[in-house]
Amino acid sequence: MKTKTIIHTAVAGITFTICGCNSNTNSQATYRQVLKNTHPNVIYILADDLGFGDVGYNGQKLIKTPNIDKMAREGMIFANHYSGSPVCAPSRCCLLTGRHTGHTQVRGNINDKLGYNLALEANTTTIATIFKDAGYNTGCFGKWGLGGPKSFAGYDHPEGHPNYQGFDEFYGYLSQGKAHWYYPKFLWHNQEQIMLDKKVYSHDLIMEKAIDFLEENQNEPFFLYVPATLPHAELQVPDDEIVEKYRSLGWPDKPYIAGGYSSQQNPHATFGAMVGRLDRDLGQIMAKLKELGLDENTLVIFTSDNGPHCEGGADPEFFDSNGIYRGHKRDLYEGGIHMPMIARWPGKIKAGSINKTISAFWDILPTCCELIGQKSLEAYNEKNNCSIDGISLLPSILGDITQQKQHDHLYWEFHEQKGKAAIRKDNWKLICLQVDNYQSVNDLYRSNDPQKVKLFDLNTNPEEKDSLNLISELAYQKTASELKEILIQERTRSKIDEFNFAWPKQ
Repeated sequence: MKTKTIIHTAVAGITFTICGCNSNTNSQATYRQVLKNTHPNVIYILADDLGFGDVGYNGQKLIKTPNIDKMAREGMIFANHYSGSPVCAPSRCCLLTGRHTGHTQVRGNINDKLGYNLALEANTTTIATIFKDAGYNTGCFGKWGLGGPKSFAGYDHPEGHPNYQGFDEFYGYLSQGKAHWYYPKFLWHNQEQIMLDKKVYSHDLIMEKAIDFLEENQNEPFFLYVPATLPHAELQVPDDEIVEKYRSLGWPDKPYIAGGYSSQQNPHATFGAMVGRLDRDLGQIMAKLKELGLDENTLVIFTSDNGPHCEGGADPEFFDSNGIYRGHKRDLYEGGIHMPMIARWPGKIKAGSINKTISAFWDILPTCCELIGQKSLEAYNEKNNCSIDGISLLPSILGDITQQKQHDHLYWEFHEQKGKAAIRKDNWKLICLQVDNYQSVNDLYRSNDPQKVKLFDLNTNPEEKDSLNLISELAYQKTASELKEILIQERTRSKIDEFNFAWPKQ
């Protein structure tokens, strides 16, 4: 493995203002005063398997992301933002419901034992239902992955469909499994199959429909969710000027021979072109906002659902896709869950600022709730009989740092590779591996096996080097015990038995 150097978040020639530890940066105006008399549109763009280090402002040297970097210069970078999970479906569930994976309905991807896609339950409060309650038009364009027709092995299970979860319009993939293929037989428009006969590059069509949504809803407030499929495997991209540019660079490459995905002769160039295409289309959305005169009344957020993948010929080591961080997709190390995130809102968000608040996907729902002045989270909690795990990030987004609440801790669990769970509390990170092997809470609590339990100080060891694993150090046993106690208590039992460890809170 190559040696990595610490990347200081910056775009060449740009000075950033660091927020999260100083007094507010919006003169003396409180964030509520900044928000007064606004009724903003919101666009949330979610890349698929894009790593922390795959974007220029986080140090990417090989792939050019000029539009993402411009958004970073014009908006706010989040330096400590985390996804909901190291894989697709549960990460999206955390985002949409405001709950972490110890509480979410969907805690894993397609389950081979069960044989079907899991789905959101009927009457779930989602970000989209909150916007609908406030009178917004809502659209979702891309990869859903949380249910719809045929979710349950041939049986209709429509309550998970976007149209039943607050979205007026949906266009894209319902099944995350089918979203692995960029030339599909069909896509879904609401509840209708649109036949494509493997002749159309799905991403291009999805982005076209998303821009159509902007034009059709320009005169009314809207929430647009764009869960793009790029740069997830398979590695496929049309032959155009973007891919030709990357092929012409002559990068060393090793052809990928079909083994779960289609063969690819130039995986490095193709991956670079996929990220480049995603960047191009983010730029098109920004340009459309300006064309329609919506730019100054629209909050745009860009991030990714989990860390970089290693599938279909993808090579995150070549691109340094995880930056300084250890791990990739399916890891609870920082490389699997520490995401790039930018928020841009001209005139409201200070350009060139960095937000150091520790945050996660489950914060987006309460942030949007406060942004549009919707009913209190307590009312939603009562409706769902489940508390929201997130906090509103709106104070720090609008520069009023003194009003920003902080998380006591963040929690993740993952149900592949014998099970994993993790806690971040301040600068401390606890990761437990092979948790399915523990037969009781006491087994987990007593374990200090450095192969299975990791304790890292992220201030001094952001790379999570095993040589600096402190789990066996006597001086840190109190810290380890406190984090284990949080980890044990933080989850509730899932209705899906496969998503339960041996030690759930009953």
